[in-house]
Amino acid sequence: MTLHKISQKIVSYKVLTKENTEAAQPQEPQQSVESMHENVERPEVLIGSTYKIKTPQSEHALYITINDIILNQHTAHEERRPYEIFINSKNMEHFQWVLALTRVISAVFRKGGDATFLVEELKAVFDPKGGYFKKGGVFMPSLVAEIGCAIETHMKHIGMIKPEVMTDHQKQFL
Repeated sequence: MTLHKISQKIVSYKVLTKENTEAAQPQEPQQSVESMHENVERPEVLIGSTYKIKTPQSEHALYITINDIILNQHTAHEERRPYEIFINSKNMEHFQWVLALTRVISAVFRKGGDATFLVEELKAVFDPKGGYFKKGGVFMPSLVAEIGCAIETHMKHIGMIKPEVMTDHQKQFL
């Protein structure tokens, strides 16, 4: 007696007899496409990127590491999706809320679906004390907004967010 592990949902069945077993031809197994969901197990090794945020409001930089999981590796449906985020700094002033934020964002990444909404939500956070200007003259309304910008940069890098294409008028203006 041979045991077979059922790894997919049963959608139909057929009782095999000697007659239809001999007539049956072997079929190639259907390849299933795995999407991000909360039950995806964390592999031993993840690919990641680290982004440095240096604000004029703090002596110490913030380092944001986003690790990605590769779904459907080596297939036509291969895709890279964020799996977890870590934020670290020598500055302990923000430790409590930064730790909570990383846990919530990581949970959203692992839940699956479209996590790109996080970027706009984080970029819309304003500091009541006022924001600051980054190098290059870009105004940043808060540290949380800058974390959102780092996540946006990462999502563009892995292809989750398509970069905006400049119009001919914008190119001419620049």
